[in-house]
Amino acid sequence: MTRPSVIRVSLILLAVATVSIGIPATFAPETFYDDYPFFASWVRLLPPYNHHLVSDVGGLYLGFAAIFAWAAWRPAPQLVLPLCWGFFLSQAIHFLFHIDHLEGFSTFDATAQTIALGLLVAVPLVPIWLLRRRTG
Repeated sequence: MTRPSVIRVSLILLAVATVSIGIPATFAPETFYDDYPFFASWVRLLPPYNHHLVSDVGGLYLGFAAIFAWAAWRPAPQLVLPLCWGFFLSQAIHFLFHIDHLEGFSTFDATAQTIALGLLVAVPLVPIWLLRRRTG
């Protein structure tokens, strides 16, 4: 795969991931809280439920999804780099919170959640690395 293809694939993966979080959190916040991810119900292990907070987070993820889709369509470094750095920062903070709050999770769920959240930290580093390497 070429660098532009890897960058586009990374951005598309991030768009899909953020849409899969953003849509249910925005439009069905209580269901998101009770059941997400829909095979494990991890969110409800971190109470209490707050409709406003969950739907706001969903909106933020949908905003990221829109920009990731735009960047995948037109992957200009001036857009991709700040987008990926901003998302990396938000996901690194999110990841650190979750690895410190694993009580109540089974070993399997704690491991799966840590891997899933770790991927959201790692994937934006791919375009950053490829673009900085190309331009640096």
